[in-house]
Amino acid sequence: MNNSKCAITHKRLRPKRIIRCIYVVGFMDLFGVSMIIPLLSHHVKFLGASPTVAGIIGSTYGVLQFFSSTVVGSWSDVVGRRYSLLTCLLLSAFGYGLLGLSTSIALFVLARIPVGLFKHSLSICRALLSDLVSEKERPLVMGHFNAASSVGFILGPVVGGYLTEHEGGFYLSSFVCAAIFFLNAGLVWMLPWSETLNHRIDANANSKTKTYDGLKNSVQQNCSDKNYTRHPNAPAVHSRANGGWGWRDMSIFQSAWRQLTSVWMRICMVASSDMWDVFLVRLLMAVSIMLYYSNFSLAMEERFQLKPKMTGYLISYSSMLGALAGCLVGPVTQLYGNNMSALLLHSTALTCTLIFLYATAPNVWQVLLTSTFFAISTTIGRTCITDLELQRGGAQASGTLIGAGQSVTAVGRVLAPLLSGLAQEFSPCGPPSLGVVLGLLAVGLLLVRTPKWDSKTKAKDKSPKQ
Repeated sequence: MNNSKCAITHKRLRPKRIIRCIYVVGFMDLFGVSMIIPLLSHHVKFLGASPTVAGIIGSTYGVLQFFSSTVVGSWSDVVGRRYSLLTCLLLSAFGYGLLGLSTSIALFVLARIPVGLFKHSLSICRALLSDLVSEKERPLVMGHFNAASSVGFILGPVVGGYLTEHEGGFYLSSFVCAAIFFLNAGLVWMLPWSETLNHRIDANANSKTKTYDGLKNSVQQNCSDKNYTRHPNAPAVHSRANGGWGWRDMSIFQSAWRQLTSVWMRICMVASSDMWDVFLVRLLMAVSIMLYYSNFSLAMEERFQLKPKMTGYLISYSSMLGALAGCLVGPVTQLYGNNMSALLLHSTALTCTLIFLYATAPNVWQVLLTSTFFAISTTIGRTCITDLELQRGGAQASGTLIGAGQSVTAVGRVLAPLLSGLAQEFSPCGPPSLGVVLGLLAVGLLLVRTPKWDSKTKAKDKSPKQ
């Protein structure tokens, strides 16, 4: 009896240890990236690029992310989280290392290509966390992961700024970032993946997986991921003792053509599914939030004669609150009874209201107040929309769904600067005012579609009992 209790306790502790390691991976990932991001525009201008060329080079990353996010996410569903995560980390490390050797514009652009194509480590980490926890635990774990990543994003610029004060600071920062990604790859390699698989098998044996009808057949036919169990009706496959494909087995038995076919089928199933409303809400709110931040420093200076230094303190304050708000996601979702659609509606309405209050703020103190709650509402909203995508699409297609969501966000990154520039022609408050309009559209869409989502959820809950 005692032995069985110890075994159960051991299995429960294992996923917690793995989850904590993934938190570390997320922290180090954004810590390294945020060391480089503030320095890119200065370096490309140092290399002799004109403002127009610098803008085109800067948009290259977003374009590559748009096309590769869904593909890499789906690929992680097919070949496994370990294989895909290691590949993304190592190729990203190669890209940042090459950035440290960029002494010309051509080499700078070349270095951005592998990063733009394979910097999807955070998305794969989120998909892996979705594999490891139940649907009720997922918002809590995702919130903690976002909090850990945000702390890294806050601390990274401090270290990057310190390194740039030395001679060749940009190149040193790039090499440090590459080293961080190599360390992350080593950490991922050493994770106890066999325990991850065993935990997933136990979870599938004790709970019923809720899968969206549009993706169900695709998941059952194409799920060959080492992190998933095979479908009960699927033919048995001889594999290693741990019950999944090994890295060598994958390269031997699963050809590149089969991988591409599986990836394409998954992407087609997501594209043809009835999830356009969720992705549209994500796009509207992504653009709305980006418009809020797009001219924040300039607006503070023009509206309230606030110095850039004080604006920087305000942004840092908001970013720190956003990181801490990740720890509030779990308690808030429990307060809502894990009703993510209702929580998303309320957080979206709150975000829209706060953007309006910022756009009409008569003084800095109202901006400070709105920034406080804005950081919390956007953090909760981002977690909600991701969790809702996984609820409706099925956790076994989590890589594809999270990747598709990142592609939608990449579209927002392309649209937001254009819309912000047009809105600023009329007023410094133009971008946030336009953000309010987009936010209201998202709220209206949620009011119309949320009852349909709830009815589908209730129907799926009742179907097994019938």
